Amino acid sequence: MTVVSWLAYGLLGTGALLALVRLGLGPSLLDRVVATDTLLVIIAAGLAVHAGLQRDPTVVPVLVVVSLLAFVGSVSVARYIGGMLIASTGDGQDVGLPEAAEERTARSLEVDR
Repeated sequence: MTVVSWLAYGLLGTGALLALVRLGLGPSLLDRVVATDTLLVIIAAGLAVHAGLQRDPTVVPVLVVVSLLAFVGSVSVARYIGGMLIASTGDGQDVGLPEAAEERTARSLEVDR
């Protein structure tokens, strides 16, 4: 193995270790989610480095699956947290859209008629 491969694997391993530490210590759920997403990105980068250095194209489908898993997970958590922020004001009533968005929606409905 060359110096470049040792350096690449060392940096990826250090990043993965730090992400695992954040995953274990993270005080909130969002910290743990970001650490998990970071870990998935590091795994994908490690697969890409391995495929490039070893000239092994058989890991590319695994790389695609890991990347899609990271993307779908991030989008799902973002939608869940966004829904929690809009869900209620504390009195049990839905907050709904911001006023500017409601006005745009009303205007677009009037134009359609």
